Order: sequence, then structure tokens, then C-alpha cells
Amino acid sequence: MTSLTTASPLLDIPGLFDKRQRAIIERVSAAERAHILALPSDDPLDPKRRFRVEATRSELMTQPDAVRRSVGQNADVLITIARRLASGQFDRVFLVGAGDSLAVMIAARAALESALDMPCEPVQSLEFAYYQRSVVTPRTAVIVLSSSGETTRTVEALLVAQSAGAFTVALTSTVGSTVEVEAENTMLIDATRVGWPTQSSTAALALLYNLAVLIGTDRNTLLAAELAADLARIPELMESVLKRVDEPIARIAATEAVRPMQLFSGAGPNWAAAIVGAAKVKECTPDHSAAIQVEEYHHYNSQKKSEPLWLLVPTGLTVARATETGTDAHRWGGQLYVATTDGETAFGSLADHTFFLPPVHEFLSPLLYLLPAQLVGYHIGMAQFALAEAARDA
Repeated sequence: MTSLTTASPLLDIPGLFDKRQRAIIERVSAAERAHILALPSDDPLDPKRRFRVEATRSELMTQPDAVRRSVGQNADVLITIARRLASGQFDRVFLVGAGDSLAVMIAARAALESALDMPCEPVQSLEFAYYQRSVVTPRTAVIVLSSSGETTRTVEALLVAQSAGAFTVALTSTVGSTVEVEAENTMLIDATRVGWPTQSSTAALALLYNLAVLIGTDRNTLLAAELAADLARIPELMESVLKRVDEPIARIAATEAVRPMQLFSGAGPNWAAAIVGAAKVKECTPDHSAAIQVEEYHHYNSQKKSEPLWLLVPTGLTVARATETGTDAHRWGGQLYVATTDGETAFGSLADHTFFLPPVHEFLSPLLYLLPAQLVGYHIGMAQFALAEAARDA
């Protein structure tokens, strides 16, 4: 059946939402459409896109401070939410978001499942609101992430959960936003987003990791102490990674900026890093980019001649398969750039360049591996502006 409304097909379902909820959906739908129409174009010198790309750098490089602020300012609410989730009232958790927010939920999944010992399923906002609402009950917890707090499908997901009597938690950077007002508990992310999203992702992820540690500590899980020790070092490790990889990625980007496609691959928690890497290229440049899960890479001719593959694989269960991915990257005639753990020898001479990152528990590693993924998009974007200027001035 075709929807009778332009705002949302959910408004056509009798009894799903009350009058107040319906008004919220209509309002955020109209605002989001206006925002979409104002996005930058694919003109290689679009000034609006250039402004956002240039603004991305300072936000990207100050992510460790955003993590520190966000965790410190949410200390009390983290304890409240952790106790509620550890209470035994729930049998399933949905982690809901769209775009980079969904990637954050994918990155957080393993840590949260280890703490709760129950399914914690990352779900795209539309998929949850439109296709999974029938399984939401009062024994379901739903955690949503929207930096603006006004993402239409995420708002719908939150209202669906609310209508089903689920326990709802929101993460947002925006005080007074719809998701903050409507959720039972909210963690406020202390991050700016003048450029393309960076801080709003990593600070949100750090909050979810801290939530997992608190839940695990409350439930006396074996992994909680190990994760807590590594998590305490994360901001300093992030600073180290940014210093290590910024210049070499800029140098490589100056060469790879001429390619019309950038590929990213990862698995487990760092499937999220691959998704974010592809997103930053699509935001910062007019070009295509794709994230391919490590295993899925091998089920197609995924990489074409001269295409770069950015492989984000810390020491862990994925390494064996990822070395085969690296071998095939060259077999198809592409370039290979690998981010992995200090001391990891599996990739040997496979990579055209290897970025070595500090060791940390694999469940927490996306907070380090997101950083080179973000920098790839930023530096390719800036390199392409330089190329376009040179062509214009020739």
C-alpha cells in the first residue's frame, strides 16, 4: 500500500502513535528535508563543501579531548543507565542509528554483549522503526544515537520503542533535541560538528564503552577489569595515533586522490571503522567509496585495477583472513594500505604502507582505528581541492 503521507508511512498505521508523537514526526521530517536540500554539491571546488572539509581537521584532531569531556560530564547518568541495564529486566538490546551513528553501534556491540551476556543488535534506524517494531516489548532496551537529535528515522525508532513500553536511552550532542526530550535517559555528547562528523562519533562510542565497563563491573564479568584498564588509556592512545598517522596519510592521499574509488575493509568491531572511512570519503570528496566486510571481499571481484584498499585490522581473529584479502588486493592490481597493531607481522611486505597502532583490547580498538579512517577522507578531500585549483589556474 502506498503511504498516504509524505512524512512517514508509520503515520498511516492506526493506533501506533498518539497525536503528540505524530506531530513530532511531521515536524522533524520537514526539517530534515530542508537540511538535505542544503547539502554541498559535487562541484570539485564547491565552497560549502570546502568549508566543511577544512573545519573537519580541528575537530578530528581534538577528539581525545571530546572523549574526556563527554565521559566526565556523563559520569552520573552512565551509572544510572548501567544499573538499569544490569538489573535483569531485559532480554534484548537494540542499538539504533543511521550513517556514522550506526557504525558507532556496530563498534560498541561486542563490548556491550560481553557485559550484558545478551543480544545487543545494531540496527539501521529505518529498518528498526519499519520492520522490527513487532519484536519490541517492555523487556527490550533501545539505545539510539543522533548527534543532531532530530534525525527523522531515528526519532521514529525512538517513538516506536516508546510506544511499545521499551526502556529508551539516547545519545545526542544537542540539548533540548527531540531524542533528548523523548528518551527516558540521555547521555549528552560534548562534541562540535561544524565539519563532517568525527567527535560526535568517537565521543559517543567512548560513552558506550564506559557503559559496558560499568555494566560488566556490576555483573562481575571477567572482561570488565581488562576493558576498564585499556579504556582509561584511550584518550592518550588516540593522541598518539593522530600524531603517528596524520603526515603519512596526507602523503599517500596526495597520490591516491586521483582515484575515483576508495575501498575500506574491516571486520568485527572494526567493520565500523571501514564504514566510517568510506563515509568520510563520500562527504569530503565528489567521489565514490565503499566499505566491504573482510569476508565479503572474497565472494566477488571486489577490487578493480588501481583501486586503493584501506584495510583496518588489529591483531585478533580477523588477521588470518585479512592477509588473504591483502594478497588478493595485489592480485587484482590494486594498492593496499593496512592499519594494524604494533608488532603484528602477518602482513609483512603485503602492504604498500602499514600504519602500526598501539595495542588495545580488540573490543575497544575502533576508537583508534576510526582515526586513520577519518583522516583518509579528510586528506583526500584536501588533495582533491588542490588538484581542482591547479586545473582551474592552469
